[in-house]
Amino acid sequence: MFGCIVAGRLVQTDAVPVAGDKFVFNLPDFEQVNHVVVFMLGTVPFPAGMGGAVYFSFPDPASGGAVWQLLGFITNDKPSAIFKISGLKPGEGGAHPFGCMGPATSTTSAQVGVSVEPLDQLAQQIPVSSAAVSSVDSFLQFTQRMLDSLYNFAASFAVSQAQMVPNPSETFIPSSCVLKWYENFQRRLAQNPNFWKS
Repeated sequence: MFGCIVAGRLVQTDAVPVAGDKFVFNLPDFEQVNHVVVFMLGTVPFPAGMGGAVYFSFPDPASGGAVWQLLGFITNDKPSAIFKISGLKPGEGGAHPFGCMGPATSTTSAQVGVSVEPLDQLAQQIPVSSAAVSSVDSFLQFTQRMLDSLYNFAASFAVSQAQMVPNPSETFIPSSCVLKWYENFQRRLAQNPNFWKS
């Protein structure tokens, strides 16, 4: 019914049922994981009016038990979601439907749990804020990183006027001109992230 993707690993579709409406995926070496994608396989939809709350569990170094944190949810209308887990903090767990599943089996192993619950109950739950993935437009992120890279690349060729050798086949652009444009672009972007769309 569910699948789980972690970058650089095989897709997991072997969720372990721990109750009739609760499933878990085991994530070994979770310290190396930044994001987790949970999705429906498309073979079995949720029953009408139901969805899946997605939780993340990792070992609490203080108690040795598992700490569960609500990441978000998936539904028939939203069959997949990506969650950032690299910012989650141990010891900040909350209420969860998985009960006492015993002590953590390993200090480097975590679990992703999916609990089938009514949609109105899912709407009232508040996920941990650090699990949210940035909603910044991916094209905007790409553009900003590309400009950073371009400026850094061009700046790596900078020479002082004393170091310049006359070359009639090349045109030189003062680095202060590029820096001024770049700073102006950053300022406009900070004031209005959508200015480049107009």
